[in-house]
Amino acid sequence: MRHGIKRMQRFLIFTFTQNIYEMDSRRQLKIASLIKEAFTEILSREGKSIYGKAFVTVTNVTVTSDLTLTRFYLSIFGVENPEEVIYSFREHKAEIKKHLGEKLRHHLRRIPEVEFFRDETLDNVERIENVFKKINDEREAFMKEQAEKELAAQAPKPKAKKAAAKKKAK
Repeated sequence: MRHGIKRMQRFLIFTFTQNIYEMDSRRQLKIASLIKEAFTEILSREGKSIYGKAFVTVTNVTVTSDLTLTRFYLSIFGVENPEEVIYSFREHKAEIKKHLGEKLRHHLRRIPEVEFFRDETLDNVERIENVFKKINDEREAFMKEQAEKELAAQAPKPKAKKAAAKKKAK
């Protein structure tokens, strides 16, 4: 049964990630890859001034078909309110676009507009794993209860022995 749960988890993770990439052309994927590489380099050098002490990873970058808009999906950990970090990225949008322009000027004619979103895929995976764990724990508790009932049914009843002893004594 445990193997089936793991297989289901892998399927769900694959489904979440597969849906992101299905509709992009090769050109969009190539541009998104270039932008992601440049963006991660910018974050590694100057990110602390944007998001402070949070742990931020770029999970995905998508580009629209007309290459005018780039969407960054960020996983954010280590802060109580991740939406504040996204808001901080949005406040620094012009600065980030300027740095992207400096990095990508030889690859793109126009630097696309940027949007930032919180990627909740890992949160969803954790939530699904917790559901599977709860189901597994409930199943194990049920199996343990059933085994105890079977043992109780197989064991001789002490009252029956006392009653039989009383009859013999008379």
